[in-house]
Amino acid sequence: MFKSSTLLRMATIEKFEDIISWQEARTLNLAMGKLIDSGRFKQSFRLINQIEGSAGSIMDNIAEGFERSGNREFIQFLYIAKGSCGELRSQLYRALDRGYINENEFQQFVTQAKKVSSFIQKLINYLTASDKKGAKYKSTD
Repeated sequence: MFKSSTLLRMATIEKFEDIISWQEARTLNLAMGKLIDSGRFKQSFRLINQIEGSAGSIMDNIAEGFERSGNREFIQFLYIAKGSCGELRSQLYRALDRGYINENEFQQFVTQAKKVSSFIQKLINYLTASDKKGAKYKSTD
């Protein structure tokens, strides 16, 4: 569960850039970009595109869901973002199996993806338990 200070911070979030899971997803996306830019994926353009897509999808779906200003839609987009974390982890297995990354890198990236997924799940849990519906429903809050 969230500590009260975390709940207070969540209650005062005004833009998606303030969301810890988005910040962590951005960090993960940057790490994936650096990995791809290193050139180790050779000619595996499909895997590159899939990794770029799923890593970007995590942060993009958190942002899009937040901008819809309703908790129900936000939760839906958070589940999509969480699914993209799983998709990225699966792609990392493929990169490991093809020798594009080593075991240490794999463990580091998977741990980072699981951390993002955990933050997203905690946000989902918080929003699900909240009686607030979101900014677009302000008159009923």
